[in-house]
Amino acid sequence: MSRSGSRTAIGRWLLLCAALLALPAAGAAPAQHEGVDVGNTSSLARLVPAAELEGAAGRQYQQLLQQAAAKHALAPASHPQLQRLRVIAQHLIPTTLAWNPRARDWRWEVNLIGSKQINAFCMPGGKIAFFTGIIDQLHLSDDELAMVMGHEMAHALREHARARMAKNAATSLGANIVSQVLGLGQVGQAVTGYGAQLLTLQFSRSDETEADLVGMEMAARAGYNPQAAIGLWQKMAQANKAAPPQWLSTHPSSATRITELERNLPKVMPLYEKARRG
Repeated sequence: MSRSGSRTAIGRWLLLCAALLALPAAGAAPAQHEGVDVGNTSSLARLVPAAELEGAAGRQYQQLLQQAAAKHALAPASHPQLQRLRVIAQHLIPTTLAWNPRARDWRWEVNLIGSKQINAFCMPGGKIAFFTGIIDQLHLSDDELAMVMGHEMAHALREHARARMAKNAATSLGANIVSQVLGLGQVGQAVTGYGAQLLTLQFSRSDETEADLVGMEMAARAGYNPQAAIGLWQKMAQANKAAPPQWLSTHPSSATRITELERNLPKVMPLYEKARRG
C-alpha cells in the first residue's frame, strides 16, 4: 500500500472509530438497572465481528479440550467438581441477558481441566473452563465459585475481548489490519488470526473491575451470597503474595478489588435477599 493509501486507510479508521464512539453501545445494562453501575460497553468492540470472533473462540476451545483429553486431564461428566460447576452455571446463565442480548443464542459450555493453575476463563460465546487448581488450592465454596464464574462470564458479556482486539488493531497492527477491519474482504481471516490471542489476552484494570462488579451482581441475582466475593479475593491475595504491585500489573491489586467490591455490596445484597426469598 502506498504512503498516501496508508494515510487514507488510517483516516477512514479514525473516522469510523469516532462515529462508533458517538453511538450508544450495544449490550449495555438497562437504563433503570437495579444493582451495580458500570456504564456502557465499549463501542470499539463493534470493529471486531462478534459472530466470527465467537466462532474462532469455539474452535480454539475445542482444541484446548482435545489437548486436555489427550493428556487425560479433561474431567468426565461424572466428576463431582465438574457437576458443581455446571449446576452453578445453570443458575447464572438466566442472569446474563440483562448484560448482553447476544447471550440468548450462545451455546454455553462448562468443562474442568486437571491443572495446578489457579485460573478459569470464559471465551466469547460462552465457553467456560476451570482448572482444578483454583478449586483445590483455594478450597472454594459454591458461593465463591459463583463469584469466579460470574467474573469470567462478565468478560464475555461485556465484550472485553472484542474491544481489546480492536484497540490492539488500532495501535499495533497498522494500516493492513485497518483495511481488513474496514471490510475489504479479509475480516474473517483477521478474526481467525485473533483466535490465537484469546487465551493470552490481557484485559485492562477497568475491565477487571467491571467484571468483578458485574459477576458479583449476576451471582447475587442467582442466589449466591455476594459477600463471598470478599472472601474469594482474600484467598487470592494469599495465593498471590508474590504478585507485583498494582502499578506494575494490568490487574487491580487484591486490596483495591476488595475495597471496590465492599463499596458495591449494598447495591447487590437486596438482589441476593430477593433471590433467596423467591
